[in-house]
Amino acid sequence: MSKWILKAIVQKGISFLPFSQKINYFFQKYVTHGVYLSDEYFEDRLIHCREHYKQFRKYSSVKDFSHLEIGTGWYPVVPVGMFLYGAGSITTVDLNRLSNPELTQTTLLKFLEYHRSGKLNKFLPDISEERLKIVLNEAEHPSPDFFDLLEKHNIVYMVMDARKLHLPDASIDLITSNNTFEHIYPEILDEILKEFRRLGKSGGVMSHAIDLSDHFAHMDKSITIYNFLKFSSAEWKCIDNRLQPQNRMRIYNYRELYAKNNIPVTEEINREFNLEEYRKVNVHSSFLAHSSEENAVSHSQIVSVM
Repeated sequence: MSKWILKAIVQKGISFLPFSQKINYFFQKYVTHGVYLSDEYFEDRLIHCREHYKQFRKYSSVKDFSHLEIGTGWYPVVPVGMFLYGAGSITTVDLNRLSNPELTQTTLLKFLEYHRSGKLNKFLPDISEERLKIVLNEAEHPSPDFFDLLEKHNIVYMVMDARKLHLPDASIDLITSNNTFEHIYPEILDEILKEFRRLGKSGGVMSHAIDLSDHFAHMDKSITIYNFLKFSSAEWKCIDNRLQPQNRMRIYNYRELYAKNNIPVTEEINREFNLEEYRKVNVHSSFLAHSSEENAVSHSQIVSVM
């Protein structure tokens, strides 16, 4: 049996159990080893942080800016990165609580490791030296209280539905997410975008990194990143799970949602893709109203000036 099928079956089963998020955490920690803060994951998040900030500075000169992130995950790499870039307030949101004192401390220690090796400046150039001292000090001498530790980095961690955030209208300068949109079903993402529209300041920036590839291919190299496009909606509903859902939305679906919510697509930065890989898959007819080039977009950063 293929690795991806086995993982799909296990996660589908776990998703029906009480405390499914905790069970899934232990499954990924001890079986798939998918929750460790690897160099690959850390660097990927640093790059996201840098690119979000780069786009923000391209369109805004606001200092002491407010930042909102949805999809914190286990390791708050991007919020710490935004603190280093000078954010005055950072709100990071998860639907379920994933991060905790231990994982946050692991994140800070990774920043310390990369600073000592000289690699941090490669990924996050021109960060605040004063704020870097705070991060490094907390890495070596962590605050015993989790929320005190976060407060020292201007971070507020919220566990709630991103469709109804307890934040004032027009209060956020920069709104970001990192490989989160693809895990949100369209009808829910539609409401989240409405909420972003409410929260974003005039002239503020949204920057969302979206991974449109089949995530099962990340751990099973026997399938391509387009494997999930061969299934009908009914078939995919049987395979998909509530723990790590994949909406299979293509780039044109995101454009349509943005247009529906009157959110401009100021820039759409798509990663180069391999059409030969795409053509290896017998793509289901439901996707064929659009070109191969559109369906094959696997990673995108969508930037909006509000």
